[in-house]
Amino acid sequence: MNKVTQAYLRFPLARRIEHWVMMLSFTTLGLTGIPQKFSQSPISLAILQALGGIETLRNIHHIAAIVMMFGTAWHILVMGYSVFVLRDQMSMLPTLQDAKDGIQALLYNLGFAKTYPQMGRYTFEEKMEYWAFVWGAAVMGFTGFLMWNPITATQYLPGEFVPAAKAAHGGEAVLAVLAIIIWHMYGVHIKRFNKAMFNGKMTEEDMLHEHPLELADIKAGIADRRPDAATIRKRQMIYYPIAAVLTIGMLAGIFGFINAEETALTTIPPITETAPQDPGTTP
Repeated sequence: MNKVTQAYLRFPLARRIEHWVMMLSFTTLGLTGIPQKFSQSPISLAILQALGGIETLRNIHHIAAIVMMFGTAWHILVMGYSVFVLRDQMSMLPTLQDAKDGIQALLYNLGFAKTYPQMGRYTFEEKMEYWAFVWGAAVMGFTGFLMWNPITATQYLPGEFVPAAKAAHGGEAVLAVLAIIIWHMYGVHIKRFNKAMFNGKMTEEDMLHEHPLELADIKAGIADRRPDAATIRKRQMIYYPIAAVLTIGMLAGIFGFINAEETALTTIPPITETAPQDPGTTP
């Protein structure tokens, strides 16, 4: 008789959809951005030809960037609701314990510590990935605006900022893609295949290995203490107007990002000059 494995809900459907949207937009940005940085590479030229040219490539890149901006705005609203209305713990914030866990994990991997650190809802590695994404999104958003709207940008900043933004944008893109391929793919899908973003659940065995402190809180009944319905309604009455104002502000920011100007980055066919004929020659 097969033993039934206990599974715990880690991410609800809405969070998994959010992850997929951000993952697909990030992947599209990488596939359309890296070829622009390494434009002479045979792979870049193949991607460029397959997508129908540089203008199509840039349009797809811009659309993926817009999707990521909307995804980021939605994430901010969801996190606000989680923290203010539901009073969920801000467990993604880094703490001194994360530094200690990182040092102990390093010592364990080198053979100098006997035990691996015991961690809760999010490990120090997951927090590092999350905040690296936040930092990367901020850098890419700022530099992307300068490149998308160079005329508007140079009304307030020196012109040198635009080529500097291009260099920073490309460098951060390479760093982000490599981090996903090397760090995230290995840590989540190779070292121990984590299916939480596919089915939303994690087995008790995986929880015991990855998040033993959270598993202990779940078994003790203190992991998910939600307020009563009346308290939630009172907090919603406060949060929804704030969220509405915040939403209008973020939508206005996205609209301004996209429509500040008609971008100057337009590729035109090369101009070929015909040498003038000698008047004394017969055509």
